[in-house]
Formats: sequence, C-alpha cells, structure tokens
Amino acid sequence: PEPCRYRAVPSSVLYPGAGDPPQRCPELPLIPTPAPRRTKPPPRPVHPVVPAVSVVFPGSVSRESCCRFACELLKHVLHQRQQLPLPYEQLSESGPSPIFFTYVIKKPSSVGLASKKCQQVLVELEGVFQQLEVMFSLTLVPRVLILLGGNAVSPKELYELNLEGICVGSAEKSLKTTSCVRKLFHSLFIADVFSELKALPVTGTVVMLQGHRNCGAEWFRPKLNYKVPTRGRKLTINLSCDGDVDTSASAPQTLTSAWEDYIWFQAPVTLKGFHE
Repeated sequence: PEPCRYRAVPSSVLYPGAGDPPQRCPELPLIPTPAPRRTKPPPRPVHPVVPAVSVVFPGSVSRESCCRFACELLKHVLHQRQQLPLPYEQLSESGPSPIFFTYVIKKPSSVGLASKKCQQVLVELEGVFQQLEVMFSLTLVPRVLILLGGNAVSPKELYELNLEGICVGSAEKSLKTTSCVRKLFHSLFIADVFSELKALPVTGTVVMLQGHRNCGAEWFRPKLNYKVPTRGRKLTINLSCDGDVDTSASAPQTLTSAWEDYIWFQAPVTLKGFHE
C-alpha cells in the first residue's frame, strides 16, 4: 500500500486573515478633557454697612444742648461697646467703692484694681465733659468724632455726630435739652445700631471735634491736616432743625461757606475702658 501522505494546509485556511497586512484599529473619537476649574479666592470680609441715623428737631437748639448731645453719645457708645461695665450714671452715682465692685466683679482679688480703673475712667471722662463745655462755648462745633480702637488715623470703629444742620438759638427760645436728648436716643433705639455688633475688647477711645481755627482753644490740640478715616465701621448721626425755628437762630445754610475756617481738634487724653 502507498504510504499515507498529508498535504500541508495553508495557514490562510486555518487562520483566516493571517496573511493579510495588519489593519489599524479604528480610531475612537477623542473626548475633550474638561479644563481644571479655577477656584476663586475667598472674598475679603466686608464690614456690614450701618445706615446713618437722622434726627430732626422741631425748632432751634442751644449750644448747651449740642454739647449735651456729644457728652451723652460718648457715654452711650462707651457702655454699648463694652468699655464700661455699667452706664456712666450708675458708675458715677455708686462710686468706685469696694462693696459695689464685689457685686459687679465677684472676684475679691480684683476689687481693688477694678476700683482704681473705674476711678481713673470717671476722672478722665469728667475732664473731657468739662472741656467739651468750654469748647462749645467758644465756637460752633459742626462735627464730633468718637474713635474706638486703633488710633485717630485708622480706628476700628468711628461714630460721627453731625451738627451742621442744627439751627443754634438762644437758650430761652430753643427747645428743652431733655426733650431733645430723649428724641435723639429714641431714634438710636429704633435704628438698633448696636445689637448685631460683636463684643469689643478693652481699647482706647479718642474724641475729636471741629471748631474755628481762631477760637482760642487751649486744652484741645489742633490737627490742621487731619482727614476723617474711611476704613473701619462707621455710624453717622445727622442732626438738623425744622419747623418753628427762631428767626435770630443761625441758619445752617448761611454757615456752609464759613466751614472752611474750621479745623479738627483732638482731646489730649485717650480714654481707656475696663471690663468686669
């Protein structure tokens, strides 16, 4: 018998497409890679804008009343901004006695120190009030500044009492001081300007005011190039007169051109508050 012979089977039969040239895989469509998102820097903290408080008196106001406005506002700000543990009247009436501070501070070891601090603050405040009376008697005062923290150029908080719209009249023909003070603080209470403010640590308070450059002030120091700061938290209290105004009272619009002769004066003491 003839030997069994095997025929070679072409590889193309066993492996179809083996001999064909290599084919490229179909290219998939490129999916665009999203660009990395740029994170914005956090916004800078912005102090909330405190609206100005406007108070209109139904008549002319005396210089003594204007001085009282400045003094009472200073007392109020110091207490509301935690520079005095109690209102000024309560501290001055009770006096810095050890018995009084035992109830307020409740730390026997700190009673003596707190009593000395209170005594110093009361003496300095009383001196500022007396010098304000002198200043208001020497010149018209269109503006008063109460600066808390920092310094006079860059305070943390600024409270401005604007008296430019006041019609100054004689004491006999002007509104009663007590009723005007009551109206002023009623407006501050309605505006609620202190409730949302964070507690302020013990800091210094500077008092400044505008007066005529030739008023002859001796205690207050003139600041010829001073400019009202634009930074920090600010509250402006605008006072004006309307209604039955005395004809002899100085009208504010006639004094506008004369304000150019008025400069800033700074109290030579910095009021240092104290906590409980």
